[in-house]
Amino acid sequence: MFQLSEPRQQLQAKARALAEAVFRGRAAEIDRTEDYPWDNVAALKDAGFLGMTIPTALGGQGRDYLDAALVVEEIAKCCGVTARITVEANMGGVAAVMAYGSDAQRKLAAALVLDGDKPAICITEPGAGSAATEMTTTARRVRGGYVLNGTKHWITGGGVSKLHLIFARIIDGDADLGIGSFLAVRGEAEGLIVGKREPAMGLRGVPETEIILEDLFITDAMALIPGGDPARGFGKLMAAYNSQRVGAAAVALGIGEGAYETALAFVQEREQFSRPIAEFQGLQWMLADMSIGLAAAQALVWKAAASAPAGGFPDMCMAAQAKIMAAETAVWVTNDALQLHGAAGFSRNLPLERMVRDARMFTIGGGTAQVLRTQVAGAILGRKLPQTRDGYLPEAPAAGSPRQVA
Repeated sequence: MFQLSEPRQQLQAKARALAEAVFRGRAAEIDRTEDYPWDNVAALKDAGFLGMTIPTALGGQGRDYLDAALVVEEIAKCCGVTARITVEANMGGVAAVMAYGSDAQRKLAAALVLDGDKPAICITEPGAGSAATEMTTTARRVRGGYVLNGTKHWITGGGVSKLHLIFARIIDGDADLGIGSFLAVRGEAEGLIVGKREPAMGLRGVPETEIILEDLFITDAMALIPGGDPARGFGKLMAAYNSQRVGAAAVALGIGEGAYETALAFVQEREQFSRPIAEFQGLQWMLADMSIGLAAAQALVWKAAASAPAGGFPDMCMAAQAKIMAAETAVWVTNDALQLHGAAGFSRNLPLERMVRDARMFTIGGGTAQVLRTQVAGAILGRKLPQTRDGYLPEAPAAGSPRQVA
């Protein structure tokens, strides 16, 4: 197990205290009402947990991804929805803007995030999920900018997010130049329409919606195309997505740990046949397996988070490994934790059934476990595999050995 430095342990403890005092008691109500937890966002803002990875020059704290992952993990033990918001305010889209955006774009994104916004990443479409390069949303080149048309789907934060990072295929005349990205602020961009909301199985407090683009004009100043070359820029932008995958892995890990801790306390208190059920070997082995799986997942998540070089992003292979392990572990650990509670676990009076539903998303969203396994295989074999021959191979992070956890 990694030995965290004293400052990291203090950050961990701060996040744990806030989650226990504030977020745990609100989680069931958020799930029931499906309302976005603005009160929790305000608490995150007050605690300094929004924009942690944003440079200090822009008002952030300049923290690394391991710090952010530690906070996310602790929050997720109590509320998966709030943890997911924390991810989006420190990783993924905001990370891409900080790395590749102009000064004006970086200032805009920093100001919105630090004020409580959760940026929305608009990649997925009804006909383009895992195969992101098959997207049909277009950004047609016009004088002074681009006109975007198309429909995005399963956009996390639709209707509550202000900043949108929209991916679209750039068309200049008759030429398809490849996929670029564009920044738009909801409420200021005419033609950005929030469509229907999906009735999600879990993580219900964050809306998943359509985003419809109807002749949305984006100025040149709001185009985010690394190096000005869409063909190469898309790979760079997707490398930034490795940070979001580490964040998603941290949420899954925290949910699993929260379920395990709940079950561990229960089996030591619950008595059957005149003794605590923790004394039965079959249940002891369940607990042992849960602890082993979570320890392995935590090691991978922390290692992936720490793999990002200064100014870069987590290693693609490590991020994929961490997300696969943490997500799949969270699925079976939450199910076993519910099982250990018997009928009580099946009741909505306890958090287990919610944790089961929340954990289930992480083997799907942000890259399915199957697609990520293909990425891992490609990385260890050192080549693009046939399944992705028409796709892309994300650029590796900047050269440099992974940092040690300190």
